[in-house]
Amino acid sequence: MNSCKTLLNALRTGAHDKSLAALYALDGTQDSLDKARDRACRVVQSLIDTFCPEDSAPAALFSGPGRTEIGGNHTDHQHGRVLCGSVDMDMLACAVPNGLACIRIQSEGYPALEIALDDLSAREEEKNTSAALVRGVAARVKELGYPLSGFDACVVSTVLSGSGLSSSAAYETLVGNIFNHFCCADKLDPVTIAKIGQYAENTYFGKPCGLMDQMGSSVGGAVFIDFNDPANPIVERVDYDFSQSGFALCIVDTASSHGDLTDDYADITREMGAVAAHFGKAVLRDVPPADFQAALPALRTECGDRAVLRAMHFYDDDRLAAQETVALKRGSFETFLNMVNASGLSSSLRLQNTWSIHAPRQQAIPLALSVGEHLLDGMGAIRVHGGGFAGTIQAWVPEEYLTVFKNGMEELFGPGKCHILYIRPQGGCVVAE
Repeated sequence: MNSCKTLLNALRTGAHDKSLAALYALDGTQDSLDKARDRACRVVQSLIDTFCPEDSAPAALFSGPGRTEIGGNHTDHQHGRVLCGSVDMDMLACAVPNGLACIRIQSEGYPALEIALDDLSAREEEKNTSAALVRGVAARVKELGYPLSGFDACVVSTVLSGSGLSSSAAYETLVGNIFNHFCCADKLDPVTIAKIGQYAENTYFGKPCGLMDQMGSSVGGAVFIDFNDPANPIVERVDYDFSQSGFALCIVDTASSHGDLTDDYADITREMGAVAAHFGKAVLRDVPPADFQAALPALRTECGDRAVLRAMHFYDDDRLAAQETVALKRGSFETFLNMVNASGLSSSLRLQNTWSIHAPRQQAIPLALSVGEHLLDGMGAIRVHGGGFAGTIQAWVPEEYLTVFKNGMEELFGPGKCHILYIRPQGGCVVAE
């Protein structure tokens, strides 16, 4: 393992270009590779300037990618099935062991944080903060029996915060990989790192999320996940080359952050859980669809119409995620697009996560979907992206429509708000050392 200065020189001379190209230059252009190299050099230099590590301190470059949900909107927390993928927007960190009993992290644009390793209990005042995620990851790694040691890290990010690309999961994956490399001798597999991230988010951060976000970030590529047994999810990579489909994956940032919508997300979990509880079950996956249909009149009275509609969405989208996976395996992209549209319609009408009842004047997601449908003119597919209520939409845009679609979205939401993404083949990882 190299020192910071040696790593920086290796990056500048192109020694790690192959690794960088595999993560960031997926369009194959020299410009993308140059930008990736410059960014990597910048984060290493930031570590040198911020923490002044010893020349003998071994440095490494780590990546935690954002994720895009392709199918299965809010099905994971009900032990359902999802289709997701890691993307070329990520959090990139340079880290070195510091010989101290603390973690020190400087994220670009944010205050520095320091976590002492001698007290890893959850703190109420840290909820909904990055410090909670770091503390939670550290606590879980320690619970798994690994000795902790301190490190310093500088972080830069291209993952849009509050966008549905799951910046929190990218951060958890990033920190998990640093602990794995420096404290666990790289013995933690991607699925375990994802579970550690979920633990940190549920127990320390205070968000009752499922495991899909962390799995999409940690595992890499396009991934089908069956959470029927969440302790041992079935994880299957989907070998489909999206670059050959003739469609571009676009994420449109509506500039409406969903960072303060935890209660809206919790309501979905609570209401689906209430329907399951009618049958004496904890999650909807354990309730046969026929039993659910037969009990609709009673469920309306007991749980309310919105809970019933959200349960309907679970059954529909759980099925669609599996069918989308089959369509990709068969190379039937048109069938896949039809299912993406069906999933998006279910999210809007049944799941009802395109706007928040707590802020009814803010309906950027329905507006983006409506304008996007008009721009696509019956082609491609479009749907709410991620947790919903605010943030982003996802669209699969025919390449010949891409300029028109991008210009139309950015005329509405502002320059740089329509992002063209690539499904990257690798999840959380050590990029270079």
